[in-house]
Order: sequence, then C-alpha cells, then structure tokens
Amino acid sequence: MATDHCNLLIIFRHACGAASAICNCNLDGNHFKIFFAGATFRASPVHWHLIPACTWCNAFVRQTGFFVINPTTNQAHPGLEFLLTTLVVAHGTALQVKCKVSYLNPVPVQNQTSPLVLTFGVTDPVGAIGIQADLASFAAMGCHGLSVVTALSIGDTTHTEEVQQIDPDWVADQARVLLEDMPVSAFKVGYVGTIENISVIAEIVSDYPDVPLVLDPFSTFLPDQDIDEEVLLAMRELLVPQATVLLVSVDELSRLAETWREPSTEPMLEADAQHMIELGCEFVFVTGTPGDPHDVTNTLFNQAGVIRNDRWQRQAGPFVGAGNTLSATIAAMLANGLDVPESVFEAEEFTVAALTHAQRLGMGKLVPDRYFWAREPDLPTD
Repeated sequence: MATDHCNLLIIFRHACGAASAICNCNLDGNHFKIFFAGATFRASPVHWHLIPACTWCNAFVRQTGFFVINPTTNQAHPGLEFLLTTLVVAHGTALQVKCKVSYLNPVPVQNQTSPLVLTFGVTDPVGAIGIQADLASFAAMGCHGLSVVTALSIGDTTHTEEVQQIDPDWVADQARVLLEDMPVSAFKVGYVGTIENISVIAEIVSDYPDVPLVLDPFSTFLPDQDIDEEVLLAMRELLVPQATVLLVSVDELSRLAETWREPSTEPMLEADAQHMIELGCEFVFVTGTPGDPHDVTNTLFNQAGVIRNDRWQRQAGPFVGAGNTLSATIAAMLANGLDVPESVFEAEEFTVAALTHAQRLGMGKLVPDRYFWAREPDLPTD
C-alpha cells in the first residue's frame, strides 16, 4: 500500500500503562509525523526527558504540536516502546495496523508556551539599559521578549554620548507587525524620546486594554535634553492613564508633577502619586522614597494609598541598569500571571540579587548580572 500521502489516526498506549493520546498523523514511508490534537500525552519518568518539557506540557493542556517518530533508531532507546493502534485512511480505504515504535525524535513544536512581553525602548550597546537589558530580564523570568526600537544610542559603561531617535512610522510598523502575529501578555514602555513616538505608542497600546503595561520612561544614563515640559505633558496625558504600573523615582515624579503644579518645598510625594492614579494609572511605584540612608526604600501606591513599603540594604555601586531591571522584571511577572503587589516584590528581590552579583564590564559603572542564577557556584578549594 502506498504511504506517501496517507492520513492516520493513532491511539498511543505506553507499554508501562501511561495515559493514551489521540493524534492526527502524516506518513512519508520512513517517519510518522504525529500532530497532537487535544492529546493527554505522558511517558514514564525514566524516559520522559527524551521529550521536551514544553512539548509535554502543550500536549497535556490540549494544545497542538508534533513529533517525528523515526523507526530506524529503535536500538537507541529500546526501553521506550509504544503500542500503536493505527487507523490508516488511504484513498477511502481504512486499514487497522499494530506496530511498535521504540524512539521519539522530537522536532520543533509550533506551540508558544513562554509568555511574550513586548518592550518599547532604546538600544544600548553595553546591554545595561534599554532593549537588551529588558530582553535579558524577560528571559530570566521565563518569558520571551519582543522589542520595538524607539532610539539608538552610542555609549559605554561610563556614559551615553548620543541618542538618535527612530522615525515614529518605523516605531508603529515594528509594533503592528509583531502584534498581528503574536499574542502579547505584557507591555513595557521605556525611553520614548519624542512626542510623536509617545503618540504612536499610546495609540498602539490602547488597542490592547486588557494587556498590562509597565511605564518606565526615564533613564538617568541617557541625555535628558529632550525631556522637556511638552514631552512630559504628552507622557502624562497619553501614556500614564493607560499604565498598569508607573515606575518613577522621587525626583522623576516631581518632574512630572511640575506639569500640573508649581514647585513646592512641602512633602508632595503621596499627593503626586495619587494625582497619577486619578489620571487613570492603576499603581505608582516610587523608588528611593524617604527612609534610612543605609537602605533603599521603595513605595507602591494605588487608589487606597500606600500598599507596599519595602526596604532593601543599599548596595555598593555605582550601577547602571538597576531601574531598567526592576521595571522589566515587573512586566515579566505580570505576564506570568502575578498580581501587581506580588510582581513588584519579586522584581525588587531579583534586582537586589542582580546588583549583588553585578559585573564591572568596563571602566565605568557596574552592570547588574541578570543571569547570576545560571552560573555554577565556586567550588571550595582544599
């Protein structure tokens, strides 16, 4: 019987009695190409490592994926055997066949299992801030990062020399193409640069009101001559009302506040945070709030007032990229399904650890190590 164009319905049963899986397949004569469709697929604990964990999970939660079974490699793993009850449909004729297959040769699965986080920001050749830093933080939190470049920078670990803005049409096109192709679980908006870019980004994220947005528009490492009052006003009017979390330092919040009030020598922190919330922002997370000078104190506000006030031991610096790590990790935690207060705490904890393991990559500031957890600990010497 010709097998090049056969469609198969296969029922798996593991030899050790694991759960069954119902699949649709194609056959090319040498390989069974098996497409899981709502299958509950398991292998015994001894052999499950042969199957990628993400594929296992996808099959278990009834998402679509596929393997290729290669009968020519039976001897490679003789202990992994499946009994296949196969219904072969070819040219309108059904034939039931039983056979043994001893090896699963996984191929890339079309399922997307990691949450996708889309960041808007500047490129940084060092990778300390901006797009590159965001992608590293997303990956550390188990997310896949997507990026839209708003500006290009020239700099090293000591300072940023120059920033070149990206045309707003390019910003819009980068984002729209991605969003038409992939489901995004969270947005992070970093450096935006111009009023035109603010307008474009605000219009894009407004089409996805259910996707959480972390807004961290300031960077002390970038030239701030473009952050004039008109840019701040556009930020306040267009992006702040759509933000799930606005992350700012005390000084940055004061700069925003000067777009609606006169400078004041009175303590205005809580009043300014509440004004941001009244504009539509759900949470305002202020870093460097008043506290013990030996600690770093961060405060989270919502419409009820202060809901978190965390103190962390101050690390020996100077650093570049601490705030970037914090905001990107919050976005990743939100994409993973945590609520805002828990996301903020987890992000703080991770950022402190990344700063503790910070690296001196050049002659300037220390850069947080977002992959400290992946490095082998030093073995004790005898």
